[in-house]
Amino acid sequence: MNLTPLNALSPLDGRYHGKVAALSEYFSEYALIRYRVQVEVEWLKALAAEPAIAEVPPFSKTTIKRLGADVANFGEPDAEAVKAIEARTNHDVKAIEYWLRERLADAPEILRVTQFIHFACTSEDVNNLCHGMMVQQARERILLPALDRVIEKLAGLAHSLADQAMLSRTHGQPATPTTLGKEMANFVHRLRRARARIAAVELTGKINGAVGNYNAHLAAYPTFDWEAFARSFVERLGLAFNSYTTQIEPHDCLAELFDAFAAANTVLLDLDRDMWGYISLGYFKQRLKAGEVGSSTMPHKVNPIDFENSEGNIGLANALFRHLSSKLPVSRWQRDLSDSTVLRNMGVAFGHCLLAWEALLQGLEKLDAEPARLKEDLESSWEVLAEPIQTVMRRWGIPDPYEQLKALTRGKEGITRETLHTFIRALAIPEDEKSRLLALTPNTYIGLAAALARRV
Repeated sequence: MNLTPLNALSPLDGRYHGKVAALSEYFSEYALIRYRVQVEVEWLKALAAEPAIAEVPPFSKTTIKRLGADVANFGEPDAEAVKAIEARTNHDVKAIEYWLRERLADAPEILRVTQFIHFACTSEDVNNLCHGMMVQQARERILLPALDRVIEKLAGLAHSLADQAMLSRTHGQPATPTTLGKEMANFVHRLRRARARIAAVELTGKINGAVGNYNAHLAAYPTFDWEAFARSFVERLGLAFNSYTTQIEPHDCLAELFDAFAAANTVLLDLDRDMWGYISLGYFKQRLKAGEVGSSTMPHKVNPIDFENSEGNIGLANALFRHLSSKLPVSRWQRDLSDSTVLRNMGVAFGHCLLAWEALLQGLEKLDAEPARLKEDLESSWEVLAEPIQTVMRRWGIPDPYEQLKALTRGKEGITRETLHTFIRALAIPEDEKSRLLALTPNTYIGLAAALARRV
């Protein structure tokens, strides 16, 4: 049976394939093989360019161009050929070495030095560099741009809704007013910090042999500075050099990165649930799309499915991220293989992450604020002005201001403008202060919310 969206085991390769297909270029089996070929070729080129490795003479421009073309033009038929070799050898990285020997057999300069393909390397020397490169590039090209689109949309909402007063609901109860824009601005600020944390994680790599000590390297070339050579090689691939490892690069940087993604997702989960709630309260209305159905039995329904979809995928992504970050840095003694199968699921975690972000963005794009509904809630909640009244009373030395307002408002129904105005007029405070309090409404008691929203 050929793999199709209908028979795929994973919904990432089935129902959602079109939405996450860009990640296949970085995290599929094909991508991993392509990255391995690139690392092996770059290692051979580096050896040829080093005068101290006299047994590998410098390559001509023609040979270097040929090697570059083999990497650049590596396609799925080539990957299938590698997999055929793996089926015989039962070793995925050794299959790359054998495939390169076959592929380059018609290049005289390389044919003379084929024994230097994978020279002094353990499989993890190649794999850790591949994983670092694929994560680095996916982060810069796919994931951060997707997160930026969410932040940009929220910033736009913060600005456009900066002045739209809204009743807060601390503990789910009517509370000090804010603005819709300020609530969006809160998430913009949090997400920018989370994004900076993701971008700041330095991805590391190593190419130091079977247990991290350059044993085989020095056996062949005992006077050569292999550590400096390895550092230069790793840094040319765009990674930071890790000087101290066992057979495996310890994955601490990947764990740090996955934790950073999980932290960003936690902020977005908070946003998903808040937006779901605001829609439920009627503060936002979702634009209709012709032909869409909200319920199979209730024709009136317009469900906040995008935010629910985002919430569900964040849960899946973070479950994987947290397993990845807690498992990968732990390896028995100098190496066990339990990290290998786990690393193959990085793309699954990022896939659910990307799905969540795109669903959230889609939900945000459908929203329109409902000023009438927002005003209705504010106008029915005059009790929230108990806070400014008792605070002004404190300034002017009125005894027990909090207790007075508590007795007037706490748990009482039907607190109106008249209730509060009668109370204010009886206060022994300056007339201009009374006038200021009498002019205050739930709709205007928003502090610096509008200015803060416009500032993000």
